Amino acid sequence: MTTTITVEDMSCEHCEQTVTDALQDVSGVTNVSVDREAEQASVDGDADVSALVEAVEDAGYTAHA
Repeated sequence: MTTTITVEDMSCEHCEQTVTDALQDVSGVTNVSVDREAEQASVDGDADVSALVEAVEDAGYTAHA
């Protein structure tokens, strides 16, 4: 299953990598693709959406499903 969440406040490649790393650490995630220009992250796997949002927010960015 692929889940797409909105991620705000990313301004550079480092931001994309930080969000990618945070999402990859969530249990159940198998693949992550982050696009700062679209302000979206697509996550494959069976992770809970609230856990994905929390991981991004813990990394310092605003996120919502």
